[in-house]
Amino acid sequence: MSRFSLSAMTRTKAMPSISLQGGVVGEFVRTISLFNLIMMGVGCTLGTGIFFALTETVPIAGPAVVISFIIAGFTAGISALCYAEVSARIPIAGSAYTFAYMTMGEVAAVFVGSCLILEWGIAAAAVAVGWSSYLNQLISIMFGLEIPAALKTAPFLANGKDLTLGGEGYINLPAVILVWVCALLLLRGSKESTTINTILTLTKVIILVLFVVMTIQAFNFDNFHPFMPNGIEGVGASAAIVFFSYIGLDAIVGASEEVKNPSRNIPLAIVIALIIVTSVYILVAVSSLGAQVVSDFTGQEAGLAIILEGVTGGSWSAALMSVGAVISVFSVTLVAIFGQTRVCFAMSRDGLLPKLFSKIHFNSGVPRAGTLTSALLITPLAGLLPSHLLWGMVSMGTLVAFSAVAMSLMILRHKYPEPIKGFQVPLYPITPILSILACGYLIYSLTQTVYITFGIWVAIAAVLYLIQGIRHSKLARLN
Repeated sequence: MSRFSLSAMTRTKAMPSISLQGGVVGEFVRTISLFNLIMMGVGCTLGTGIFFALTETVPIAGPAVVISFIIAGFTAGISALCYAEVSARIPIAGSAYTFAYMTMGEVAAVFVGSCLILEWGIAAAAVAVGWSSYLNQLISIMFGLEIPAALKTAPFLANGKDLTLGGEGYINLPAVILVWVCALLLLRGSKESTTINTILTLTKVIILVLFVVMTIQAFNFDNFHPFMPNGIEGVGASAAIVFFSYIGLDAIVGASEEVKNPSRNIPLAIVIALIIVTSVYILVAVSSLGAQVVSDFTGQEAGLAIILEGVTGGSWSAALMSVGAVISVFSVTLVAIFGQTRVCFAMSRDGLLPKLFSKIHFNSGVPRAGTLTSALLITPLAGLLPSHLLWGMVSMGTLVAFSAVAMSLMILRHKYPEPIKGFQVPLYPITPILSILACGYLIYSLTQTVYITFGIWVAIAAVLYLIQGIRHSKLARLN
């Protein structure tokens, strides 16, 4: 049995010596093209922030939420540049977890891996919860019916630090159904799920562009005054919440072992997806604020659909936007579950999680048991908890992962100073240092409740590592 020691904390995995262009690496087959990879990043990123976050952030930042999106986009941008180079150097599954394992050591990898598992699982649950409001809006417009409150509302309420029973419903059934539809689709294989995601992503981009065009007629500059009612603190707090919208960039790296020509396509996909997503976010945020007064955003469900209905005076436009949201969240949940299973696969392959998570089904080529387990764990979060309780935790996990990638890049540049053929970060070392500082600022802006919950999660991960991971670590056996 391996003992917990300084050597266990600092032992690192060897850099990969595999072919980056081959057909099979480990047990995954490279079937994902550059275009599908971009759509995966856009699909998981675009929609989470813009369909739901305005309701959470406009009351905090006011019209200055546009600056919050810019701050979050800047932080994601410089972090994405670090991701692009590190993923070109280490194009294998596990994303920031694998990067940390190869640069900072096993304990750091367990910490980062637990953050990624938390990030993806809660993201899948949170967006599934928000999906119910748009689905209910769509059903109401098309059929004049509504999903009963008992079946669309969580039984728990979040009030500050307390989580209590008292919600209107018993379970958010549409959210649970969405999780399992996505899980079953993923079980069919990466090629099939990425093709469907591409179609859904293109559809929602078109719908969001139509939203911007249609709201121009109602644009009112008076809605932007006062611009920053809660000062810079409100902007920072909103930016920290909005940052969860950029988790799709991590999904691109999570698919490293299933991507064709990863050293070229992963950096390209990250940069292109970031440009597309940030541009659409800012355009839709400005359009929404121009078409609706700030006070109307508070507690507003199916926000974009309501805004569009108010602008056009017709329910058809709200139905169109509801369709876009339903499609959007479907693809986000799909990629979020995909991302979580790939992190679990990487940790299991290293012996830090049970072998169950790294078993690849011979027919579909996916970690079937891991996918089903993820769906089982996400189900109670989606069915029983309110979404606003979850957003901050998603941001915390994402920010920690992005910081770890920037640190990994600096260590890699120090250990392997030779230039690589793939993407290289400009303005090194300023860029990774800025990434760490920007992520730190947003982490500082999160609430005390998030810190406490995150601390509990990390403590659980540490206990599991001491009980299971340190004994079964493949690297410990090799050493």
